[in-house]
Amino acid sequence: MTLTTKLLSVALLGAEWVLWLLIFLSIASFAVMIERLWFFSTTGIQLDSFLARLRETLGKRDLAGAAGWLANVDAIEAKVVAAGLSEAPKGATAVGEAMVGAKARLRLRLERNLAYLGTLGNNAPFVGLFGTVIGVIKAFHDLSAKKGQGPEVVMGSLSEALIATAVGLLVAIPAVVAYNYFQRKVRTRIANTDAAAHLVLTMLEGEKQPAAAVEATK
Repeated sequence: MTLTTKLLSVALLGAEWVLWLLIFLSIASFAVMIERLWFFSTTGIQLDSFLARLRETLGKRDLAGAAGWLANVDAIEAKVVAAGLSEAPKGATAVGEAMVGAKARLRLRLERNLAYLGTLGNNAPFVGLFGTVIGVIKAFHDLSAKKGQGPEVVMGSLSEALIATAVGLLVAIPAVVAYNYFQRKVRTRIANTDAAAHLVLTMLEGEKQPAAAVEATK
């Protein structure tokens, strides 16, 4: 048996297994969407209120109070700021480096499973097209095996084959939409984190300047 014959025997199984594969991938993508929606909705903050309280707390030089408050906020912005404040005794440079490292680490939490949505959105149509090609191969094989009975014999098989492409698109479109939506969410949260980090550095640098002025007058 040649390789072509072996591959043909696989193709003759039809495209139904491809449809089941697409359904499974679609269920997994919706599970990711629900999990990400829950994550972003439960870990979000109101940026203006957060920055106002952070400015007020740091203005009082109450680093311990700020650390205690931030420990109870489950948001990337709070965790990055907390990582920076833990290095406050070492100076503003150490604070900045700590916040950069924390942001890079916590960004992975924001982007969790988004690569799956992006990959599925890009490749589900090709999986569906693969199922269609297999279905067409089977249809023409059936036509050659039933010569003289007319093309009506394979019309049903061809229509079934085209369903795979339609299902592939149906799986891909929601995945692409969700991927773009969550990527926008990630960019917004990273921008919020940068704003909070800049505020911390500004407040800490502001504390140094009066101290330096006092030293200069002695």
